[in-house]
Order: sequence, then C-alpha cells, then structure tokens
Amino acid sequence: MKQIEVVAAIIRKGDKIFATQRGYGEWKDWWEFPGGKMEAGETPEEALKREIREELSTEISVDEFLCTVEYDYPKFHLTMHCYLCSLLTEALHLNEHEAACWLTKDELDSVKWLPADLEVLAKIKELM
Repeated sequence: MKQIEVVAAIIRKGDKIFATQRGYGEWKDWWEFPGGKMEAGETPEEALKREIREELSTEISVDEFLCTVEYDYPKFHLTMHCYLCSLLTEALHLNEHEAACWLTKDELDSVKWLPADLEVLAKIKELM
C-alpha cells in the first residue's frame, strides 16, 4: 500500500481552532487541518511553515507537537504529524481551500472532517 507522510497545523486563536474545507480531489468538500506533504530534507516544522505559507499566505509559529495519526485510507496509508500552532500575522488567504472557519470546542463536530482528522479531535477537545 502507498505510504504518505504529512504534517498538519492545529491553528489556535483564543478559544477557537482553524479548519479548512477541501476544494479538490476525491475528498472535495470534507474538512481538514491545513498542512501537507513533507519534502526531502525538511523537518516537520519546516514543512508545516512552508505548507501554511503556500496554502494560506500567512506565517505561523509551530508551538508544540500534539500527536501522530496513522490511518488507512482505501488507496494509501497516511502518517500525519499534528502540531499546535499560532498565527504570527492576522491575514489569511485561501489559495487551495474552498472555505475555512474558526470553530469553538462546541462547534468542532459541526463540519464533516476527513477520517484521519477525526482522530485528532478528541485530543484537541481535551486541550480546549
């Protein structure tokens, strides 16, 4: 089975978490934490900062490792390293996503999360 390794940013602002909606591909319209694939020679933190610049045109601080999720999708195995992050600039621009929103703890279950991202929600709720 194909293996994919990615990083994901759990961006916090006050009592809210940032979520993005996919605008492309097989999982179009599902919600996820922003991030993406690591490139050769990158640390997870470097990859996360690069991916957020590419996807959201903003700068983040990678504050703390949260968890690693291992998940088997039908066509590949995903390893996703999740980090708690904060914005260094307020401006956000959706370069790849269809939509985005800031969700409180009580609102986290109001969107249709990708299966691997669902596994991160319980950990996030413990922190909020």
